[in-house]
Amino acid sequence: MTDSLHTSPPTAHHDRPFARDTGRWEKERSRAWRTGHIRDDTCSAACEPVLVHEHTGWGFLAWTVPADGSSPANPHLVTVLAPSATRTQRLALRWLTRRPARLITADARPGSPRLSACAVAVISLLIGLIAISRGFPVSVALPAMLLAPLAVEYLPDRLDARARERVRTVEGAAACRYLQRLGALHTVLVQAAARSERYELRRSAEIGHTLLWDTADLLQTQDTRSASAYLITRERLMVQLVHQVTQILRHTTEDGPAGADPDSSPGRPTDPHPRATRPATAPAPHHAPNPSQQKGILPMCHPEPSHARTLDVYLLFAHDPYYPAPAREINTTVVAAASLLHPRVRQPDGARIHDRLVRGRRPGEIVPLSTLTHELDGGARWPEVGDWEAVTDDLLQLIRDHDCDALTLGLPAIARALVCAGPHSEVRTVDPTTEGHRVYGPADRIEVLVEVGRHLAWAEAGSPLWPGTGLLAPLA
Repeated sequence: MTDSLHTSPPTAHHDRPFARDTGRWEKERSRAWRTGHIRDDTCSAACEPVLVHEHTGWGFLAWTVPADGSSPANPHLVTVLAPSATRTQRLALRWLTRRPARLITADARPGSPRLSACAVAVISLLIGLIAISRGFPVSVALPAMLLAPLAVEYLPDRLDARARERVRTVEGAAACRYLQRLGALHTVLVQAAARSERYELRRSAEIGHTLLWDTADLLQTQDTRSASAYLITRERLMVQLVHQVTQILRHTTEDGPAGADPDSSPGRPTDPHPRATRPATAPAPHHAPNPSQQKGILPMCHPEPSHARTLDVYLLFAHDPYYPAPAREINTTVVAAASLLHPRVRQPDGARIHDRLVRGRRPGEIVPLSTLTHELDGGARWPEVGDWEAVTDDLLQLIRDHDCDALTLGLPAIARALVCAGPHSEVRTVDPTTEGHRVYGPADRIEVLVEVGRHLAWAEAGSPLWPGTGLLAPLA
């Protein structure tokens, strides 16, 4: 089971504004240029850009209009409607995307009256005077003249507050990029449910909407860095839902083969290293363990693979590149934590590293080897745990012998440097032509791990990574 970051799982929806209706984007952009404020280099931070709202089945995306005429790559904000919303709540969502009322002052300071309120005040004054001149009671006409502009001025704010009770809005580049990807996957579920009456498809769309809602709620209180493990888990679940829906649709088509292989679904990356045949008996150990080290520490004759698999944690480690196919470089690998308990891995080193790896982790967390190095006082305490170089060499040999599953990746240079650095380290790059430099930090490292999590979810859809057979018991 392999994959490469050079070929991402497909997310064609929402990768640009109105991806399936380019004419609509051109129309909205022209209208923004005529009637709105386009942010450019001359604008201050207080400038409010015009937003173009793209409605979806689960909410909307708000896009800015770049001054150079290009299409924005990421939305300015993303709003998710509550699952099982009523018709009134959906109308409230439409209300939130209305065109903002203009203010009568050019600088648009807070507290400035709306132009519409001033217009209503003038109209109500004229109507009231006409009504009074024709004998209409002053006690009725005068309050109406005063209340009409006040309602136009303050009622929209009250309606906005009520409408926002059933939506979750996320701002910020990193959070919007994440919800943009999640929304693209969910759109696949919504479109599949709209084309079929099958309960499984409708239920998948409902679960996907709930995942979107929970994620937006989480991102309102936390940033992507502090919630990275939860975000990776949610995206893995969404990718698995998309894969299952793709399988259902493929098997229900009239011209589809009845007994097609589920691992060959459209869009799923092909596997140049097929899943290994699971042997009936455990293979002989590759490294003979030191008897003095294993005594009283590692029982070697009572495998408990099911216990180890329940932890659902993954080890990511970089290594010397190899080339399983022309122009295909593999330089980073992800394995299930339980593969460290394989008898062909150097023991008890593998079991000790496994113990450090799973301690205090969240389910589904991908832990780089550099994170363990950071936790072990920058590597000073590795001798207390084990020989990580021998263990990773043994894991690579297991993978190449097809004795366990792995996600093999060809990371770009910056991404690979980030996962090899500690969780709080920085990577600096210098452009020799311009002598400019850029600093990549912890937030960029988290984005790499989120992207790796997407590929892991795509590779595991339908079947988790197999750690091998004959696994040893984890340390007590």
